[in-house]
Amino acid sequence: MPLPPLTISGAWFVDGKGRRVRLRGVNLGGDCKVPYPDGGTDQPTDFSGHQAVSFIGRPFPLEEADEHFSRLAAWGFNCVRLLTTWEAVEHAGPGIYDAAYLDYFAQVCAKASAHGLYVFVDFHQDAWSRMSGGDGAPGWTFDAVGLDFTKFHAAGAAHVMQYKYDYTSEERRQEQNYPTMTWAQNYRMPANAIMWTLFFGGNTFVPDFKIEDETAQDYLQGCYLGAMRAVAERVKEIPHVLGFDTLNEPSTGWIGKALSYRHVKPSPEHPARVVPGPAWSPLDGLGVARGCTAQIPELRFSRKAMAVVEKETNTVNPGGVEIWQPGCKCPFEAEGAYRLTENAIEALDEDFFRMRNGRLLDPEADFMVPFFGRVAETIRAVRPDWLVFAEVDPFRGVVGEGFPEGMPARTVNASHWYDIITLATKRFNFPNAFNPLTGETLEGPEAIEASYTAQLGRLKTSSETLPEGNAPTLVGEFGIPFDLDGGAAYKAWAAGDRSDGPWEGHVTALDLMYNALDNLQLHSTQWNYTASNRNDLRVGDGWNQEDLSIFSRDQQTSPNDINSGGRALKGFVRPYMRVCAGEPVSLRFDRHTGFCAIVFDAEAGGVSEVFVPTLQYPEGFDVKIEGDGRAEFDGPAQVLHVTAGGAGRIELTLTRRG
Repeated sequence: MPLPPLTISGAWFVDGKGRRVRLRGVNLGGDCKVPYPDGGTDQPTDFSGHQAVSFIGRPFPLEEADEHFSRLAAWGFNCVRLLTTWEAVEHAGPGIYDAAYLDYFAQVCAKASAHGLYVFVDFHQDAWSRMSGGDGAPGWTFDAVGLDFTKFHAAGAAHVMQYKYDYTSEERRQEQNYPTMTWAQNYRMPANAIMWTLFFGGNTFVPDFKIEDETAQDYLQGCYLGAMRAVAERVKEIPHVLGFDTLNEPSTGWIGKALSYRHVKPSPEHPARVVPGPAWSPLDGLGVARGCTAQIPELRFSRKAMAVVEKETNTVNPGGVEIWQPGCKCPFEAEGAYRLTENAIEALDEDFFRMRNGRLLDPEADFMVPFFGRVAETIRAVRPDWLVFAEVDPFRGVVGEGFPEGMPARTVNASHWYDIITLATKRFNFPNAFNPLTGETLEGPEAIEASYTAQLGRLKTSSETLPEGNAPTLVGEFGIPFDLDGGAAYKAWAAGDRSDGPWEGHVTALDLMYNALDNLQLHSTQWNYTASNRNDLRVGDGWNQEDLSIFSRDQQTSPNDINSGGRALKGFVRPYMRVCAGEPVSLRFDRHTGFCAIVFDAEAGGVSEVFVPTLQYPEGFDVKIEGDGRAEFDGPAQVLHVTAGGAGRIELTLTRRG
């Protein structure tokens, strides 16, 4: 039976019977960022064949779909954030869509329904493109604006693993060449900053710079939205496809930044947080792109100071390599932002990216909101009922700044959240942890959970700034690296340890995160499930040494065991009310004892559904109901059906047997 479409009402998704549905899902999957079968960053490439790649087989070959979808359903998920990329759809050239890939993608979407999984489509990107250190946009977008991506590495304009890594070495993790989680530094570097500034602000900053008689902004956004529409046309008849994510974690480039300012510490005029990595100014980036050498401050986190501080200065582009193609001029110079004389760069308009007509520009309100509107118009021209899943900057959401005015109707807050210290260091410091927002040390699980709840609570508050005055908060990404502590759990696995011991830290971290989600009754899609994942520090999820997959083939000892291959399952396979005929009030689960308490205000005669995993209750469980209701357990489906005899509050408790 096909899954019924969902609408939204307040903080909840709602089914055709008016029941509130909680979406608990996973991102599928981390390797969708790279071509199939051997396009992962663990393989060397110069990207010369970028127009002839294929993404058919990401997230998995069709013949494996039932295996993976049935596993996700058995783990209690009812939703997937299904990744695709602009490159996957339109790699061959502007307006040339990969029809075979579109067919494949639609088949993957269709198969999800048979396993009870809703889908929303994520047009994913990180750091613009594979050629600039991430994934997302096709390589021809650089040609379109006149950039030569083959020069990015030599100029120091992008930080690309495939150029940094020594693939002849047996060393699996090369911190001296490609430090952990440094791909995100690309957002501050010239290749990324130029593309994002043109994508969102070409009409404002360089209106005379044209690509095929269109402004750069209209051309690039038009191509992107055309690729999105091509996917939308293929999945429009699939009722369980809920809508589209606007664009994963986009950057606004240099928009809003003073031309020669380097952000090395907060100030009243520049209060934004300081993050580790190179502190480029826009002028630095423009100069390096033109072949200038620059001295760039390098920032690092100091445990002694418990802050990000300036550590050193690095020389960038000593060889004077220009990344603009021969015959192509920098459009920002042409518009009067700066001038280049005798290989030196001089700022001409310090407020070039900050002000227009005497008004300070707002990157989100002035540039992101119109883009969100274009996404909504594009997908709803294909299917009017689709939802928009939108993201604010993760830090903006966590501090509670919310969405700017003018967001499209029926928008879901799909912002992301991570324990940034665990993510960046690949270490979960327990029982003590560090809160990067407050600078305080957290002692014990209760303090860590409270901190997670507070951070996610501010993210939830952002939903109140959406058009309806409230909206669902679906945490689009969160999760942990599984190669914690240098892959210690993998070493134990290779040595034959099949106990829960090596994974206890992972389980604890995920348990505390899900406790926080339950405290706030948030929807979520964990990052991520990668079918091709390996217990290999170089490979991981197949992209830039990230390794957050909850599944790995290297841990699959029995194809007949649905749980085999799963990582830290007890941290996220847990009971929750996924369909409520009434109003959810609270949910609390203790994984150590198996005690689960669910409170809701029931509607008379309504049937609610609680996922109760055998994994947490291997010997069964006892049910106690306070209020007018009865419960019946469907063992094969792992679902407890709770029928309310009358309207009123019901308190449901589960206790573990054995």
